[in-house]
Amino acid sequence: MYLLIVLFPLIGFLSGILTGRWLSLGVGFITTFCVFLSFLFSITACYINLCSAQTVIVHLTPWLFSDSLFLDWSFCFDSLTCIMLVIVTFISTGVHLYSVEYMENDPHKTRFMSYLSLFTFFMLILVTGNNFLQMFVGWEGVGLSSYLLINFWFTRIQANKAAIKAMLINRVGDFALLIAIFFNTYNFW
Repeated sequence: MYLLIVLFPLIGFLSGILTGRWLSLGVGFITTFCVFLSFLFSITACYINLCSAQTVIVHLTPWLFSDSLFLDWSFCFDSLTCIMLVIVTFISTGVHLYSVEYMENDPHKTRFMSYLSLFTFFMLILVTGNNFLQMFVGWEGVGLSSYLLINFWFTRIQANKAAIKAMLINRVGDFALLIAIFFNTYNFW
């Protein structure tokens, strides 16, 4: 159940990208439904976690090996994470519902809805990452998704300028986050 919270927005993104040409009207429904399912599972996980006061860690696979560094791809579901999952998926469901109506007449609605699901997926990776490097992957994915959403109307000059500005500002945040990760790792060892 815990892993499905993170995977449902990815399923919505992939279904929108792969079948968007044929299901142009249904992509908004599919992506919104996937995020809504993620919201329902988040509520369930939050209830279970708050009642039992346990931290659930889902290990998927080993990721990085070094002499003294071992990182695996895993997700941590503690009480704070579960509350953040409910908040993120609730707001994302609302944004998806609003965007279906707002983008109703846009010919590229499927791409926009897919980008929204990708943004939600990376936000959930950011929130549930069990180590700093996995959190950084989520941070980078959120930055990429933001760039894609801002630059959605790529024929407009102002959208291009805003997307480039957002990406440059995100690089400053990346640098600061990497320094914090390095300091934290250095102080840990």
